[in-house]
Amino acid sequence: MRRSAAVLCGATVVLAGTLTAVPASASASHSANTALATAAAKVTWKKCGTDDTPTLQCGSIKVPLDYAKPHGKQIKLALSRVPHTARKSQGPLLVNPGGPGGSGLGLAEFVASSLPAEVAAQYDVIGFDPRGVGESEPAIDCRPGHFDPVRPDAVPSTPALEKANLERTKAFAKACGTKYAAVLPYIDTVSAVKDMDSIRKGLGASKINYFGYSYGTYLGAVYAKLFPERVRRLVLDSIVDPTGVWYEDNIQQDYAFDKRHKAFTAWVAKYDSTYKLGTSAKKIEAKWYAMRAALAKKPAGGKVGASELEDIFIPGGYYNGYWPTLAKTFSAYVNNHDTAALVKAYDNIAAIDASGDNGYSVYAAVQCRDASWPRDWKQWRKDTWAVHEKAPFMAWNNAWYNAPCAFWPTKTLKPVNVSNSKLPPVLLFQATDDAATPYQGGVTMHRLLKNSSLVVEQGGGNHGITLSGNACLDKHLAAYLTNGKVPHGKGVADAVCAKLPDPTPQPATAQKAAAGNSLRALLSSAR
Repeated sequence: MRRSAAVLCGATVVLAGTLTAVPASASASHSANTALATAAAKVTWKKCGTDDTPTLQCGSIKVPLDYAKPHGKQIKLALSRVPHTARKSQGPLLVNPGGPGGSGLGLAEFVASSLPAEVAAQYDVIGFDPRGVGESEPAIDCRPGHFDPVRPDAVPSTPALEKANLERTKAFAKACGTKYAAVLPYIDTVSAVKDMDSIRKGLGASKINYFGYSYGTYLGAVYAKLFPERVRRLVLDSIVDPTGVWYEDNIQQDYAFDKRHKAFTAWVAKYDSTYKLGTSAKKIEAKWYAMRAALAKKPAGGKVGASELEDIFIPGGYYNGYWPTLAKTFSAYVNNHDTAALVKAYDNIAAIDASGDNGYSVYAAVQCRDASWPRDWKQWRKDTWAVHEKAPFMAWNNAWYNAPCAFWPTKTLKPVNVSNSKLPPVLLFQATDDAATPYQGGVTMHRLLKNSSLVVEQGGGNHGITLSGNACLDKHLAAYLTNGKVPHGKGVADAVCAKLPDPTPQPATAQKAAAGNSLRALLSSAR
């Protein structure tokens, strides 16, 4: 969830700068956003493959920090590429795992190796670290160790707890403003989209293909809005509601994650013979909250308190492949008072390293800059307690995760209206029970993108659903990338696929689930 994927490409290259003019056919929105010519360097690639990824290449490109000053300060974007091998190429396929703050370097190899070989061979699959992220420079880290355990209980049941959480929140926002005053005004979605078009120019392509997960769907939709004539094919998987950016979207997440946590406890009840926690989902949920209360008083191993426990279990809302591990850990604590299992789960699933600190810093910088947030903490308190009453699992944890936006040191922008009737066919994927990007986001995006088709995974609750083993979904993806064909239906959905079966506690299933975690690691910064 918050841990960033391993960085695959660390090398930088020297770039030869050339000037690329804005094409005469640019749309009005494109022209408005690129009124001044911008330096677009040709990307130079070098081999950086491993035994597992022998064809992987790495590169970088310089772009303006401020596109209103194209010849001013330049920053570096790190890129990765798996080149096409077919005789005829369909051009670059830019991929993004979301976040904001997710490193995209590793996603290129994942997508190239997960697509059918004959489809992947037709594309140069391009990964990139957005501005501020990972191997791009400068990479921001506002307050290293911000998530170090043990944090105050996220639920501010006393004035002292609320004060402690507010102090942490304000300290983070202040540290960002102090360390990165010259950078923060330019860490936002629109700037990242302009970077994508600089990458296009650096690749020498007249158009790009794009495949984005999670927040990457909003990134792709904004690119399509500003540069519609530059879009060849557009795939959006697990879709952000573009009308709720970002305060309302986070509130809707709270309800969806609570529902997903209840799905987890119902699954545990189904396997009482394994986990010995009972056959009533409601009673199992009560045991979970009792565990939380106990850890709030006495953190396990001096490391896992109430807030850290939430951090361990929130990934289960993203991906049910975590459920067997989470249930085993839950059972060990409740039935055997095993605190070591909780500490191990925290270290493996939830602990934040330096890349996670970087990812969160960019997450906050983008979301706090992209749109207006309530500046009166009383509004946050009122709204979050109202959500907590109905959906307590993640309400306050999520509120504190986003709370720096109440005190953010930069001015805010207005969200982009992504409605678009100028695009070629667009393909959308959405699971009905996705918690991180609830179903309505996919329906809304489908309505706003006039030439889009929506493929729904009925009953699916995972986040990031293509290239994860569902052959029905992947069939539509492969067809679209091969020849641009999309399904057409009469209802809200143009095509419906059945969900994959939930996991079982069996070791073989656990091994398959672990294999599926490769995508989850790449989506790990997407909250």
